[in-house]
Amino acid sequence: MRFDLDGMPVHFPYAAIYPEQHAYMGELKRALDARGHALLEMPTGTGKTAALISLITSYSLANPSRPLRLIYCTRTVHEMEKTLAELRLLFAHLPPAASRSLLALGLSSRKNLCVHPQASAAAARDSVDTACRRLTASWVREKAASDPESTPLCEFYETFDRAAAAGDLASLMPPGVYTLADLRALGRQRRVCPYFLARQMVKYANVVVYSYQYLLDPKVASIVSREMQKECVVVFDEAHNIDNVCIEALSVSIRKQTLEGAERNLRRISQEIDRFKATDANRLRAEYNRLVDGLAQRGNLPISDAWLANPALPDDILREAVPGNIRRAEHFLAVLRRLVRFLDGRLETENVENEMPIAFVASIHSSAGIDQKMLRFCYDRLHSLMMTLEITDTDEFMHIQTICDFATLIGTYTRGFSIIIEPYDERMPDIRDPVIQLSCHDASLAIRPVFDRFETVVITSGTLSPIDLYPRLLNFNPVISRSFTMSLTRDCICPMVLTRGSDQLPVSTKFDMRSDPGVVRNYGRLLLEMASAVPDGIVCFFVSYSYMDGIVNSWHEMGILQDIMQYKLVFIETPDVVETTLALDNYRKACDCGRGAVFFSVARGKVAEGIDFDRHYGRLVIMFGVPFQYTLSRILLARLEYLRETFQIKEGDFLTFDALRQAAQCVGRVIRSKADYGMMIFADKRYSRHDKRSKLPGWILSHLHDAHLNLSTDMALHIAREFLRRMAQPYDKTGSGGKKTLLTEEDLQNMAQDEMEM
Repeated sequence: MRFDLDGMPVHFPYAAIYPEQHAYMGELKRALDARGHALLEMPTGTGKTAALISLITSYSLANPSRPLRLIYCTRTVHEMEKTLAELRLLFAHLPPAASRSLLALGLSSRKNLCVHPQASAAAARDSVDTACRRLTASWVREKAASDPESTPLCEFYETFDRAAAAGDLASLMPPGVYTLADLRALGRQRRVCPYFLARQMVKYANVVVYSYQYLLDPKVASIVSREMQKECVVVFDEAHNIDNVCIEALSVSIRKQTLEGAERNLRRISQEIDRFKATDANRLRAEYNRLVDGLAQRGNLPISDAWLANPALPDDILREAVPGNIRRAEHFLAVLRRLVRFLDGRLETENVENEMPIAFVASIHSSAGIDQKMLRFCYDRLHSLMMTLEITDTDEFMHIQTICDFATLIGTYTRGFSIIIEPYDERMPDIRDPVIQLSCHDASLAIRPVFDRFETVVITSGTLSPIDLYPRLLNFNPVISRSFTMSLTRDCICPMVLTRGSDQLPVSTKFDMRSDPGVVRNYGRLLLEMASAVPDGIVCFFVSYSYMDGIVNSWHEMGILQDIMQYKLVFIETPDVVETTLALDNYRKACDCGRGAVFFSVARGKVAEGIDFDRHYGRLVIMFGVPFQYTLSRILLARLEYLRETFQIKEGDFLTFDALRQAAQCVGRVIRSKADYGMMIFADKRYSRHDKRSKLPGWILSHLHDAHLNLSTDMALHIAREFLRRMAQPYDKTGSGGKKTLLTEEDLQNMAQDEMEM
């Protein structure tokens, strides 16, 4: 369909549009007009992706003097593929002249794009990267020119390189939409490397879909995204945890194994330096001269070597010359050895230590003779040396890279970080496992370059409530901040707050209650009653792996687990990705065959963040408890102190905000479209408190009736049966009975006419 939005023609790939999609587009257009940032909460299953890409593409077509490019950031490859599928549908509905000139593609790692038979066969991502570099590095190709028989090359990369040298890459990738599968197929068909082709073509594409890290992690962003212009519109989809992603991008942990691996790496590098001194000393001298001019001079590296040009430093620092005492390779290695020895000594402590970067850098300088500027350049100096020494097995050198990453961060940032040294595991104090943790507390440090560089950044998700906290956490000022509700023809969402069991004993995962036999028994009876009454799939979320393990063991001892399995099979998420994937596959098979199943999962786990339990895979989700973070974590305590002092965010406000957004994310797994239906049980007496419950998204609160608060197990069971009976009745999907949930072109024209007459 095609309709006008504030005088601008919008191309939409479906015959009708949801009212909230139309409103969402209107707010997004206002943000683009104002050239500012936006914060938009859109209920799950309401077509957020289609609305985003349709509006931004239409805006660009309607304003040829201001051609916008879209950078769409997703968390997973699965979400990337779904976005590209929506783009393909949209492009098919654009005017022919427009669709023939637009290019959209996804960009992922070599592991997902490599088509070389041997390199792509490696199991791990780092192994694929290493295999690729052995075939494409510039020094490998130089050797192949003189000795082609003994030096294998990648024919796919060679085709790419010839086309790049001739300026003919566009002929290899005509306009259109390219999923990862399309890129691999194109690579095999044209015998060209899809990874490097996509890396180059993102500079010219109208729409690029890739991972958050390609913009937020400075080591990756400096390679992949450095040529993106300020006219780009950046969208972070499913961004409810974006502050945590930013923090993880700038945090580093060092253990004893890291230091031992770094020592091995340094010995290997030393051997390579000795070999080069004997065979090719000129290369080391050339590197020394290049470093005098500053690291910024490395911008003209061949693209196959750009993995070594990872400046995690601001441009003004990169233009400086590398400090003289680390320009020579052997001097730099001596500095790294002293740094490793210093860190090893700090790990020997018997007490927990917490230092700011300034104090930690001062102690490094006094004990090891390494100043702040030398630390700041460690990461890039290491990679320059590895390139000079023609080292391609970078996964082997990850330990020394971690040390240098740590050094560069503490040498660059003076605020927003803590160095926490813990000699024992905080949850198992009998086990000695010393660790130095460089913990970032300020999410704005990673995302500020994105806000500063691009005119419009859109942060959107189905669970951003309370929405007013994100501008403070990320330290930005959105021109648009809006939360939308879901228009429905029937009440297909049934949230409930369960505060007590059938025996009227309260239930909660509060620390002083969670192990109470009465609470454990009532939680088990709740699941048993629901398993007997609810068809198909039931998903249960627990506050942690340890709590899930403990409560499942208790249910087994009480005989409750065996009773549950009389009705449904039980599957469990584990920290192992392969085991969890297998459990999910079998869970879906059990639901498909009609018996139904129960899936035990963990808040903040992989399943809670990225798996949909739509239709019969999830008719009920139970959130056992309030998923607060482990409040004795020293990293969390340091972050809470920083948020209080810097952004005036109270500890309780942040902890409640974080717990409730995780709970909302968990229960939202069962509603993935308006045709779907499902129940949500918040099983903890604390959800009955208004200060907790009010922080849930509006689209959940709008269906949380007063009669569904403060329930016991038998009351919740009665409501569930009534809800399922109601959902089994036929209903009017178009909304012609009164509520309109789908708007046609005619409806939109009438709305526009009514607005003009007012």
